[in-house]
Amino acid sequence: MNFKEIHIGSLIELKAKENAIEMVRICKFFHCSEKEIIDMYAALKIDTENLLKWSKLLRYDFFRIYSQHLILYAPPGKIKSTEQVLEKASRLPIFRKNI
Repeated sequence: MNFKEIHIGSLIELKAKENAIEMVRICKFFHCSEKEIIDMYAALKIDTENLLKWSKLLRYDFFRIYSQHLILYAPPGKIKSTEQVLEKASRLPIFRKNI
């Protein structure tokens, strides 16, 4: 798997074929036409709402592909002490594992 250049549409299509999900079921799930699904398969990028739907339908976490990209290709950040992190509180959720 090449995590540097992600073509998410083709990965979704591959997983849909592996799971043998029928096009009719996919169209009903997304409330759209077959052409729109084919366009998603051809898309290099997909909005997060649709990516979340695909993840649910295909029971596969497509977001992890992007997390893996960050792990492999993001520049290393400066390590901050716990005190520095606590001083600058964020309203975003804090996860136990950082990428």
